[in-house]
Formats: sequence, structure tokens, C-alpha cells
Amino acid sequence: MIWIDFAIIGIILISAFISLIRGFVREALSLVGWVVSFWIALTFAGGFAELFLNSIADKTFRVVVGFGILFVISLILFVVVNYFAVQLVHRTGLSGTDRFIGVVFGVLRGTLIIAVLVMLAGLSSMPQESWWKGSLLLSQFEGIALWLGQFLPTNIGSSFRF
Repeated sequence: MIWIDFAIIGIILISAFISLIRGFVREALSLVGWVVSFWIALTFAGGFAELFLNSIADKTFRVVVGFGILFVISLILFVVVNYFAVQLVHRTGLSGTDRFIGVVFGVLRGTLIIAVLVMLAGLSSMPQESWWKGSLLLSQFEGIALWLGQFLPTNIGSSFRF
């Protein structure tokens, strides 16, 4: 094992530890909150921007402001929902189970983070470097990256250099 393998293990362990501390419910709802908030902002920013027609002259800036406001408001609402959901889990005595499932979630999230980083690196000449070829773990993540690449546009998904 070389330094990159230890870095991969470190990222996965840090992600698992964070999820152990926070628990599955908080982690999952946080992820859902970010995704849904982004979707809400993306979907409704144009219409919401019309509210600023008299105060912001530039249309692009209006849409950016609308996006930002919708995103932040949605995220705040999800934080409130998340808080009550976590309180419910603690009051029902499921915090141990929540934390255990959180560790599994953290490992999966760490694995996905590494796979995305490997995908990005696969678009460069990094996979031809000696440290890359000497890694025990990177080849495993190349397979995951290739699988994920199927969901990207063809010109990107077929551009990996491993």
C-alpha cells in the first residue's frame, strides 16, 4: 500500500466517523435537503426572480438572486424538519441503530466521493502515473468510476484514461 491507498482509506473512515456522530437520519435528511433545495431553486428561480423586476435591472442577476433566496429558504426548512426528525429518533430510543446505519451510509458516501474523484482524475493523465499504477485500491475505484460513467454524456463517459 502506498500513500494514495492510505488517503482513500482515510477519506472513507472520516466519512464513516462523521456519520457515526451525526447518525443516519440526520445524514440522509441533510442529503435530501440539499438535493431538493437545489431542485426547488433551479425549477422556480425564473418565476421567483420576477418579484425583483422593479428592484434589479439585470435579468441574469435577478435569476441568481432568486435562486439563492429559494435555495437558502428551502435549506432552512429542511434543517427544521431534520431537527424534529432527529429528536423523534432520540426519544424513541433508536439512536444506537441510527448511528450504526449512519456508519454504513458514511462508508457508502466516502466510496462515492472517491469514485467521483477517480472519475475526474480519469479525465487527465493521472492514471498513467507510477503512483496510480502502484495503488492497490485505485483499480477497484476505476471499475466504479467506469460504471458511473455510463450515466454521463457519451463524450465524457468514454474519455476516461484507465
